[in-house]
Amino acid sequence: MKNKIWLSSPHMGGDEIKFVNDAFKTNWIAPLGPHVNDFEDELAKVTNVKYVAALNSGTAAIHLALILLGVGRNDEVICQTFTFSASANPIVYQGATPVFVDSEIETWNMDPVLLEEAIKDRIKKGKKPKAIIVVHLYGMPAKMRQILDVSIRYQVPIIEDAAEALGSRYQLKIKKEKLKIENEEENAITPFSMTEEWKMCGSFGKFGILSFNGNKIITTSGGGALLSNNKKLIEKARFLATQARDSAPHYQHSHIGYNYRMSNVLAGIGRGQLKVLEQRVKQRRSNFEYYKKHLGQIKGVEFQPEPENSFSNRWLTAITINPKLTNGITREDVRLALEKENIEARPLWKPMHLQPVFKDAPKYINGNSEKLFKNGLCLPSGSNLSRKDLKRVVEVIKRKLIF
Repeated sequence: MKNKIWLSSPHMGGDEIKFVNDAFKTNWIAPLGPHVNDFEDELAKVTNVKYVAALNSGTAAIHLALILLGVGRNDEVICQTFTFSASANPIVYQGATPVFVDSEIETWNMDPVLLEEAIKDRIKKGKKPKAIIVVHLYGMPAKMRQILDVSIRYQVPIIEDAAEALGSRYQLKIKKEKLKIENEEENAITPFSMTEEWKMCGSFGKFGILSFNGNKIITTSGGGALLSNNKKLIEKARFLATQARDSAPHYQHSHIGYNYRMSNVLAGIGRGQLKVLEQRVKQRRSNFEYYKKHLGQIKGVEFQPEPENSFSNRWLTAITINPKLTNGITREDVRLALEKENIEARPLWKPMHLQPVFKDAPKYINGNSEKLFKNGLCLPSGSNLSRKDLKRVVEVIKRKLIF
């Protein structure tokens, strides 16, 4: 059996063990500690936001963002349909209803035109959405200029799911005088001054979300973070994430809390990983360029686009295979051919509006995400892949598609 080639496996940089050993040496093994504080500060610098709460998952971060926005029973939250279920599940935790919006084809992310149609229709039905969850799919920035414009026009705050997009950035081309900005106010929709500068994914919305799951561009084994430029909201997030314990010598609770904080040991891993983030982005983008060079000329094979004002970390290299142009060969045929050679590849996300658990949720669909799911495939994209590994993947795909 040939060695396994994984879709996206953890890749240590070397300094992680130094921080972990420090946690053991100082006996900071329990949740919280100096590495958590430092990891939060370092993440804030990398993403250019003011405040960060390090948590035990990206899902926890979305959940806390919804709580802090006052989302509750019978509310509605707009969510990108083309995503992983963790983007949508916390909406249901709050007893609210997800309203799914389809993708545009230029980035595969939330369609701003359809988003506006959805908001207008929900308002017409007497249910103004409480929030918008937009996702930067596979590291590709969504059309944030247009999405922010809609958000501000209808005063619906954005939760920016950048779980897959640490290190990705987007260039806003809006003159700030066009928009009314309230930077530090608790009710501000956009927490920054819009300029034409490049901004990091995770820094656009009222809240940003990161994930450090084992398959992400950097990992803490398991973990996530909540980002915001609003100090009070992040302080409240930390309070809720530590079981909402009141300031008292005994255990007293005036709010329902959660066990969502990151441990000092895992934060140590994260600090080591952040040191090699820039290198990891370069390696993932190099993987993409290799695939595009060797597969891009095959008729029927297309790659996830990268618009001029976007810079993707290329967390995963994603392609579509059009069977009408490949003599009937489908993405599933290619996936199975790779699997036979002990190479892991996966279909693109199955849209949330097609998931049995969300079958009754409102949806605004244009067909793009369904087509992408039907024809799309994620190729092995880990930053620890060798040229030999990449060549092996390409050779299997070529054998299947070139006839």
